[in-house]
Amino acid sequence: MPKDGMWVCRKCGHKIPRDSGEKMVSRTEQKPREVPVLEGNISLQPTTNARCPACDNGTAYWEMKQTRKADEPPTLFLTCTKCGNRWRKY
Repeated sequence: MPKDGMWVCRKCGHKIPRDSGEKMVSRTEQKPREVPVLEGNISLQPTTNARCPACDNGTAYWEMKQTRKADEPPTLFLTCTKCGNRWRKY
């Protein structure tokens, strides 16, 4: 909205005064978006130094989820990068 008191159409450039009393209708087309799902491709998740209880590997993928009430801390889920073992840390 320019400071000169005019409404300007972004598409065609048509201008009308803001105080003209005309009704303005704004329409925005929403385009579908693709949202990646990380659960299917675990290699995109961040890693941390954590000792796997199954194979003693020192690196694991991690993700945090709120599994209890909101006033309690989230649960840290770890997945071994070598054997795929999954465990949690509270």
